Amino acid sequence: MKLSSKGRYGVRAVFDIAFHNDGKATQIKDIAERQVIPARFLEQIFQDLKRAGIVTSKRGPRGGYQLAREPRDLTVGDVIRAIEGPIDLGAPELGETSEASDPTSLDVTQQAFRDLGAKLDAALDSLSIGELVERGEALGIRRRQASKYAYVI
Repeated sequence: MKLSSKGRYGVRAVFDIAFHNDGKATQIKDIAERQVIPARFLEQIFQDLKRAGIVTSKRGPRGGYQLAREPRDLTVGDVIRAIEGPIDLGAPELGETSEASDPTSLDVTQQAFRDLGAKLDAALDSLSIGELVERGEALGIRRRQASKYAYVI
């Protein structure tokens, strides 16, 4: 299993707002510059995050995206599910239901994959964005505003 770039970038963007702007409105161009993510790709990601209620948006010169919840109340799992959809390792694969298949074997493996999916969900939900901010502080990452130069794609 591999997390897509969209999911990883989404977590980085939410962390960026929480860390560099204390959850306040942040413009996409600033996040793109600090995180080295294409601004157009971030726009797509933020639409997913907004639809899921992770971020809200403000228009105008002081506008941008801000967190809809406190970083400690927002998990990495919340962000990933908003972008990637629900984690479901238990979906039957094509061809597994042929007459030659042993239904008992299918039941056993499907249940194992559902259990693993639930554990993965729990692991992603065990890490909050607030904890990522604390890790950033512990590592000595410098809080900074974006430079005056816009990120160029």
